[in-house]
Amino acid sequence: MDRYTGKPFLRLIECYILDLIDQLEDKQRATLKAMEPNLQKTYSAQGTWQEIVAAQMAFTESFNAQVRTFWNGYLNHARANHASVHPEEFVISLVDQNFNSDQSPR
Repeated sequence: MDRYTGKPFLRLIECYILDLIDQLEDKQRATLKAMEPNLQKTYSAQGTWQEIVAAQMAFTESFNAQVRTFWNGYLNHARANHASVHPEEFVISLVDQNFNSDQSPR
C-alpha cells in the first residue's frame, strides 16, 4: 500500500488500465462505479470513472489501443514461455515505465 500513499490517483490509473485489458475485478469495478459522484465533484467533470481518468490524464483512443497491444504481446510471450500471467504486475510495470510516479492529474 506504500505505493499509493499520497498518490491515490495512481491506483485509478492502474484500475483504468486493468479495465482496458479486461482484468479489473468485478468488486473493484463496482467500487469505482460507486465513487463516480465523488470523482465528478473532485475533478469538476461528468461521466464514468473511466472517462474522468482518461480526461485527467489526456488518454486517447490510440493510447488505449497501444495498451491492449502491449497486453496481447505480454500474453503471447507468457504463453510461449509457459509462464504465469500476472495482470497486476503487467499494469504496475507499464505505469512505472510510462508515468512519473508523482504524476497527478492536470
